[in-house]
Amino acid sequence: MAFNDPNNESQILQEQLAVEPMIPTQEKLPELTFGGRDIAPGFRYIALYGNPDFPTLGALGEQPIDQTVSRLKEISEEYQNISTEKVIPTFEIITTIASAGPTENQDYSQEIDIQKIRSWVDIAKQNNFYVVLDLQPGRSSFLSQAKLYEDILKDPDVGLALDPEWRLQTMQDRHLKKVGSVSADEINQTSEWLAELVKTHKLPQKIFMIHQFKLSMITNRENLNTNRKELAYIIHMDGHGSLNQKIDTWNNLLVNMPPNINLGWKNFYDEDKPTPTPEQTLSQTSKAMFVSYQ
Repeated sequence: MAFNDPNNESQILQEQLAVEPMIPTQEKLPELTFGGRDIAPGFRYIALYGNPDFPTLGALGEQPIDQTVSRLKEISEEYQNISTEKVIPTFEIITTIASAGPTENQDYSQEIDIQKIRSWVDIAKQNNFYVVLDLQPGRSSFLSQAKLYEDILKDPDVGLALDPEWRLQTMQDRHLKKVGSVSADEINQTSEWLAELVKTHKLPQKIFMIHQFKLSMITNRENLNTNRKELAYIIHMDGHGSLNQKIDTWNNLLVNMPPNINLGWKNFYDEDKPTPTPEQTLSQTSKAMFVSYQ
């Protein structure tokens, strides 16, 4: 009569594992909620811009969040009807807000609590929206403020926007009295940090957007490093006025544009005269990958 020897079976199993090669499993890389790992090409982003707690700062915060979702879906559908690209609804959230007076840390910028921003990112993901965090740093640097929101920027569906209008350069400068500016070096430091974040966490490509309506807002713009494949670079024209004035600003910014730059455009509900329709916007700026509403 034969008896099973559990110790012998264990030894045989160990010998088999020692000689049989382990088959590596394919790593599942994080993707964007709307599919894939690339921001462009083939997509157009339509955004509501503003802050959830300050309705005067833009369309995003003018109504409760459920109504914001509906409003964004409606305007995005209007663009989808006339766009050959897939339209991605987007929240552009002012995450640090320029202040007229000194803030607690004297940087003239109010940093919004990260949990407040996280709640909006969660809603965006539920609706397959993208999110862009917009920085108005005052006397802080863009890099130091971006690092405050590193945890959210690790999310695959969150990009970053820099707003040089609100970057104070001297102790005497004040918001709304002088248009701010930022050097290409500071932008490059920020983009390098963000690209490394993408690589380290194997994230999808991220939007990296720079607002501009005057050439003086980015000093030495020709020195921008726009070759980091982890980022989709956008120069976003956010001037307001009549459509002809906006087109003039757009054309001025296109001169000597750095390579590998996508284009953005902003419409204003209150300051534009009148607000361009989606048809007017795309007829004049068909190359705009990112269109926002303030």
